[in-house]
Parts: sequence; structure tokens; C-alpha cells
Amino acid sequence: MSQQLIIYTDGAARGNPGPGGYGILLKWGATVKEISQGYRNTTNNRMELLAVIVALQSLTKEGLNITIYTDSSYVVNSVEKGWVFGWVKKGFKGKKNADLWKQFLQLYPKHNIKFQWVKGHANNPGNIRCDELATEAADSGDWLIDEGYEKGN
Repeated sequence: MSQQLIIYTDGAARGNPGPGGYGILLKWGATVKEISQGYRNTTNNRMELLAVIVALQSLTKEGLNITIYTDSSYVVNSVEKGWVFGWVKKGFKGKKNADLWKQFLQLYPKHNIKFQWVKGHANNPGNIRCDELATEAADSGDWLIDEGYEKGN
């Protein structure tokens, strides 16, 4: 059996919309890597999805078996229930965050990905750590600009 990459992600937005950030925890065996970044004006759903995108962009190999743990039912349901694939067929008409979903869909087929929803703030150490990273990034004042949000997707 091949090794499993475990990814935890979380997003946060203060005010929603408002300053936001994401937190990522990648676990490959005993190796752990954390990634986070803040944005000056964004939404919670954008940060939840961007966390997944950045995690996948950080990988240097393709064809990995990955489980992504997130407390975002928006992200989990959109992928696991196949909604996003229907949105593609309709050209994302009327859908928010199309810019990010298109980025995700470029990365998704490169790996064997399974999403697992976890209850937020419920004693899951990976989720708790990602929440800390996301909120610290949102509060940092060291923000990037979420061009997709600020320019209206």
C-alpha cells in the first residue's frame, strides 16, 4: 500500500467579507509542514477553497493518495457530491468563486483525492491547528490582495 498524504485545511474571514486567511497542515509520514497566508478582503468560503488549492500547489509529485480534512461543507459537498462538475458544464453561471474552482479543477485530476469533513473546533488537532494558522493570518495585517474577490471574480 502506498503512503498516504494527509492534508488539513481551514479558512477564516473576519466579518465575512473582511480580512481573511487560510491555514494548511500537510503530513507525510513523520514530516509535517505548515502554510498560512492572510488577505485584506475576502470571504470564508474563498479562504476554505484557497487553502485546498495552495496545499495541492505545494506538492512536487503527482499521483499521490491524498485525504483532505476540512470543516468546510461547501468544499466537501461541492467535490464529493459532484456539484462543481455540473457547474463546469454550465460555465459556472451564477456561481461564486468560479476563479478558484477553475484553479482547483486544474489540480484535482493530478492526484487521488478524497475529502473528509470534520466538525470545526471539536478536538481534532489538525483542524484546530489550521484554524489557529488561518485566524493568525487573517489578523496579521500582512495581507495579500484577493484579486478574484476584490475585482468581482
